Amino acid sequence: MRQQTSATSLRRNLLLGILLPVLLFVLIDTVSLYRQTLQAVTVAYDRTLLASAKAIGELLTVRGEGPQATFVASIPYSALEPFEADGRIQLSYRVSTVQGQLIAGVEDLPAWKGRIPDQGPYATLVDFYDAKYRGEAVRVAIFLQPVASDTGKGMAAVQVVETLQLRQSAATQILKDTLVRQSILIVVITLVVLLVVQRITSPVRTLSQRLAQRDDDDLTPIYSPDLPTEIRPLAEATNQLMQRLQQMLDYRKKFVRDAAHQLRTPLAVLKVQVQSAQRGDMPAETALAEIQHTVDRATVLANQMLSLAKVEQLRQQQDFAPVEMADSVRTIALELAPLIANKEIDFELDAQPCEVLGHDWMLRELTRNLLQNAIHYTPLGGVLQVRLGRLGGSAVLTIDDSGPGIAAELRERLFEPFSAGSSRSGSGLGLAIVQEIVRALHGSIQLSNRTEHGQTQGLQARVQIPALHSHS
Repeated sequence: MRQQTSATSLRRNLLLGILLPVLLFVLIDTVSLYRQTLQAVTVAYDRTLLASAKAIGELLTVRGEGPQATFVASIPYSALEPFEADGRIQLSYRVSTVQGQLIAGVEDLPAWKGRIPDQGPYATLVDFYDAKYRGEAVRVAIFLQPVASDTGKGMAAVQVVETLQLRQSAATQILKDTLVRQSILIVVITLVVLLVVQRITSPVRTLSQRLAQRDDDDLTPIYSPDLPTEIRPLAEATNQLMQRLQQMLDYRKKFVRDAAHQLRTPLAVLKVQVQSAQRGDMPAETALAEIQHTVDRATVLANQMLSLAKVEQLRQQQDFAPVEMADSVRTIALELAPLIANKEIDFELDAQPCEVLGHDWMLRELTRNLLQNAIHYTPLGGVLQVRLGRLGGSAVLTIDDSGPGIAAELRERLFEPFSAGSSRSGSGLGLAIVQEIVRALHGSIQLSNRTEHGQTQGLQARVQIPALHSHS
């Protein structure tokens, strides 16, 4: 059963990442465009309103000057007809003196309480304002008209009121047209994004289908030349992972095959020894000693196989912490002290504080396998030196024995499981365990013969592990 996850799809992320900023921009642009267009419409209609006020002002005459000036207005209704569009604009006017004395028109127009702007889009004495007239919203233009004739001169105030039906209708239509165009733009962008995303992700879906149809043991590299450049690093990393998995599977298959063979041998020998003891072919004490030796070998082999498996488990968990390597080395040296004493070995230990990032069991197992090998191949009364110190940024563990060294024919396969040769007998798992531990700790190991005057004086095992910074 496929586990449901909360991971979002690439397609949805791309759509949201592209469309949300576009929608936000379209919204801001729509509001800005609507306001600018509405302002342009207002200016255009205000110019028409001003033109109607000027037309009325041009029909005025005056007698006298100053406060004694008397205005005469002869304004037929036909003078306003050119400015009333399709009956949707209704105009009313009022002509008065600057002091507010009615000359012509309706008397109840909204009073003007503003002032003539110092600067504006109109090079004339005019002001515009919104008001309520007979319960309806209107736009009012007041125009100060200088009047001059043969009989006098003066200043008249011409007010023209215009209903807002046409303006509101034009504003609504502008908003609708803007929204329709922006909606079409959003739809087009969405379709384009969908098509582009569909095309871009097509190679990924094809690759996914090919991988899903593979056999469980098929770890061959992915080959898909049509993958986008941004996806190729993922494919390359996947190929590297599958290569490592293939190597690990090959290693485990070989390990299981060799382990089965290695375990079969002591079990077969044990069976023969038991049968021989039952028939009485040898004394019981001798038979039991041989059986004990076989069981010990099988036990060592099983424990080493379990240790090798535990190293792999710890390596995958990466549950590492700062560990004082000197403590681990001293613990194993003390544990193996009886073996050293039995062979009367001249043993020297110099372990300086070296903290590394690792696991205490790994460090102890590393030291145990190397030190056991060194003790085993050091002759009776021989010399064995163990040194631990810092070199640059590494903790360096060096073990020098006085044994026979490594044969040339064994050097190439020294760290392979079950590769023990005649010169270094055993199960062949000890050094394999050491190498896996060193790899897990991102270190290195070198085994080399110590020579003097062309003669092998022993073997040196040298392990380097990245050390943590010391705190003084």
